[in-house]
Amino acid sequence: MSTNISRRTLVAGIGAGIAATAVGVAAAPAAQADDTATKATVVLVHGGFADSTNSWEAVIAQLQRRGYTVLAPANPLRSLASDSAYIAAVLNSINGPVILVGHSYGGAVITNAAASAPNVKALVYVAAFVPDIGETLGELIGKYPGSEIQAALNAVPYPNPDGTTGTDLYLQADQLRRVFAADLPSSTTRIMAATQRPFSAICFAETTSAAAWHTIPSWGLIATEDLAIPPALQHFEYQRAKSRRTVSVAASHCAMVSHPDLVTELILNADRGTR
Repeated sequence: MSTNISRRTLVAGIGAGIAATAVGVAAAPAAQADDTATKATVVLVHGGFADSTNSWEAVIAQLQRRGYTVLAPANPLRSLASDSAYIAAVLNSINGPVILVGHSYGGAVITNAAASAPNVKALVYVAAFVPDIGETLGELIGKYPGSEIQAALNAVPYPNPDGTTGTDLYLQADQLRRVFAADLPSSTTRIMAATQRPFSAICFAETTSAAAWHTIPSWGLIATEDLAIPPALQHFEYQRAKSRRTVSVAASHCAMVSHPDLVTELILNADRGTR
């Protein structure tokens, strides 16, 4: 049974065992005193190797200052099917409309998850995968040249409960900044490298079973200096999805960290555009 989440509670999730963890709440300034009852809940889904805090902290703060309820659940990074089902369960626990935002692999997750969540009114993709039904991320990432992330991976085997062996992917610590977050300070990327979460390789091999962008309007951000997901692929995906607005920024793959203002404005545009 779904548990209703209070509209007055702002949460930003981190940790695979829970849907979200509470983040400090501050009343919206009087100058931005829109009735929060009219605002959608913004749900932010991070991508591979990352967590909710190092992905969305600045965006969460900006949205909260504008009076939005924000959830940033921990993406399990175990498989596309199970991760999408997990996020769909979070979406189905929310009363009222949702703006669903995905970064990187999180874009594939929201593409699948939103198909079973009728309260999602807009999809926002940030340097993201936007697959169609039947596609795999392994196929998509090879569609255009420019990704250098494969050469930076460290594959680590792990045991599955059934006795088989899976493979987790990590970014090599000395390569993470170059291929993932070149426009962030080295002090930040060293922490990102040390705290990165395991990303199961099966996520790249599973086929997409649903593509919510066929029926839900979308917005997209292209990171033009991205060495993880080629900018040409991002452009192709957003164009195919008939995104209502696409913006480009000279940024690395972690555009939501280096350019939180632009990402926040794109989310606000999606909210305004679907009221």
